[in-house]
Amino acid sequence: MAETTVAAVMEELAALEDPKARVVNEKHGDDHRVNLTKLRAVAKRLKTQQELAQQLWATGDTAARLLALLICRPKAFERDELDVMLREARTPKVQDWLVNYVVKKNPHAEELRVAWTADPDPVVAGAGWALTTERVAKKPEGLDLSGLLDVIEAEMKDAPDRLQWAMNHCLAQIGIEHVGYRARAIGIGERLRVLEDYPTPPNCTSPFAPIWIAEMVRRQSAE
Repeated sequence: MAETTVAAVMEELAALEDPKARVVNEKHGDDHRVNLTKLRAVAKRLKTQQELAQQLWATGDTAARLLALLICRPKAFERDELDVMLREARTPKVQDWLVNYVVKKNPHAEELRVAWTADPDPVVAGAGWALTTERVAKKPEGLDLSGLLDVIEAEMKDAPDRLQWAMNHCLAQIGIEHVGYRARAIGIGERLRVLEDYPTPPNCTSPFAPIWIAEMVRRQSAE
């Protein structure tokens, strides 16, 4: 019965494939052709199904894995299971959804944050930094913010793209949320110039940390 269900879901995902979506997704390093709004609609209909989610993940198909992350039960995964999932997730979108929709809600999140941040694999380390950014914003107690800035200042400039992006996000978040470190965070951004020339669409905020920090602080002041 479960195999039939997986087969039916895979057939539905195949029917939702859109070549235009593939072109857009490939620009971001992703390889699926399913419009994410339609994928979310499928997830909404299926609701939470942990066993089905695990079977969809096991297919290795990117669209199936994205769907799995939407219908799974985040707290049901063991620590080592999540570690393996991150390492076998091949595309940025799957990695991002795994961290944001599952790991952040899992009781092992802090343990994984510490382990992943120190990992030699830059993609895994980037996931650790994403979890650190979450703590900077929501639960900074116990974090060494000055120490984080030391690491960012020393390593972000030459870090691989995805790790650099995650570290830059953490830098901006420290500057936005913690006024006592704001000047230093802006100074680091100005010296390193990371993502200064990143193409930013109209009405979007630049990921260049000094601009990002200034804009978010301005918005907070206007509220």
